[in-house]
Amino acid sequence: MDYIKYKDLTLLEKTYLPQIAKGLALTLQQVFRPKFTRQYPEEKWDAPASFRGRPVLVQEDNGVERCVACGLCSRVCPALAIEVQASETELEKERYPEKFEINMVRCIFCGFCEEVCPEEAIVMSNEYELVFTSQNEAVFGKDKLLVPRKNLESRLKFLKEKR
Repeated sequence: MDYIKYKDLTLLEKTYLPQIAKGLALTLQQVFRPKFTRQYPEEKWDAPASFRGRPVLVQEDNGVERCVACGLCSRVCPALAIEVQASETELEKERYPEKFEINMVRCIFCGFCEEVCPEEAIVMSNEYELVFTSQNEAVFGKDKLLVPRKNLESRLKFLKEKR
């Protein structure tokens, strides 16, 4: 059996002084870099396609949501923030979500729901401004979650490239 012999540390390395010096040097570099401040309310931040904002449901051009109410998003959600109730429909897809709610206070913006969705029906948008005055306002139903597909093109394109 072959054993891997690791290099013995020198006395200086055992004191961790070189690592401490490297850390201090990195900190000092950051201190003397030019500062950047965005004047937030007046100057909005344009989020990149990789940004995970609030989750939304994709609404097709004909006004129908893509979701087939499989319930995978609610099962994979670690915060138990998603609730889906399915119903039958006469359209080409057999099911649709009769009730689809996300409790935004519980949502941790992990993106698991987006990853597990077989239809790419739920995606993380670029919206980051969420303000609530009560717990009830934080529960988003289909009325607040449905977003037209054309508004989510950059995120959908990003997801297609990464898969």
